[in-house]
Amino acid sequence: MLYICIPSHNEAPTIGVLLWRIRKVFRDYSREYEILVYDDASTDDTTGALAPYHKVLPLTVLRGEKHLGYAGAVDALFRAAAQRTKYPRRDAVVLMQGDFTDQPEQLPELVKRFEGGADVVVAETAPITSTPDAVRKLATWARRASRLWLVRAQLTVQGVSDPFGTYRLFRITVVRDLVRAAGDGRVTDGPVRVANLVLLQRAAALARRVEAVSVEPRYDVRPRPTRVQLWPDLKAILRAGWAARKKREIATA
Repeated sequence: MLYICIPSHNEAPTIGVLLWRIRKVFRDYSREYEILVYDDASTDDTTGALAPYHKVLPLTVLRGEKHLGYAGAVDALFRAAAQRTKYPRRDAVVLMQGDFTDQPEQLPELVKRFEGGADVVVAETAPITSTPDAVRKLATWARRASRLWLVRAQLTVQGVSDPFGTYRLFRITVVRDLVRAAGDGRVTDGPVRVANLVLLQRAAALARRVEAVSVEPRYDVRPRPTRVQLWPDLKAILRAGWAARKKREIATA
């Protein structure tokens, strides 16, 4: 079973069509799957956009009445998938965005790596012509930051060149271990890029094998501007790296 997990906040213009594209992928690529959407207290018509798809898709919508943010939505989705699975070694979670940036047509390549034995599969995106300026600059500066000696170990994952992206696959044994380790806390925390980094670092520590696959995102079909904020996001990444370094120093003192 593949659990396609989509955190969503005010994605009414895209979420329905995204689900339809996922349906089309699995019509041609036969795998058992369930879509889990976390509607993070959306104030637009996300609920209405999702309603018709309950009849034609294996869809579960988890509705948050209080806005949790990206990390909280990911935590809720991971816990839901971990509870649903019957075969944690054979099942996987696929985490993707709800705004068309992550392409459902690339799912078979992630699954191929998973079926080949990878516990975590990271979709790494390269800048393309339609990449928003803020996204391109953040990727450049984040790479530079990850080379700084003071925080290099805290901002990298071995074998992965882009640890800040969203599109990933996790074997559910790893997801269950993440949930167990989090206890009453969250499987990850922080703003989007930091949360993705922390999640991947924690998952990689529990995985036997991590693989990366190159994919092309799409920005030209997204109806809203990017939510990336260059300097606040970069500051959050550096702050997280420094905090992790200090925590490690205290632990080894």
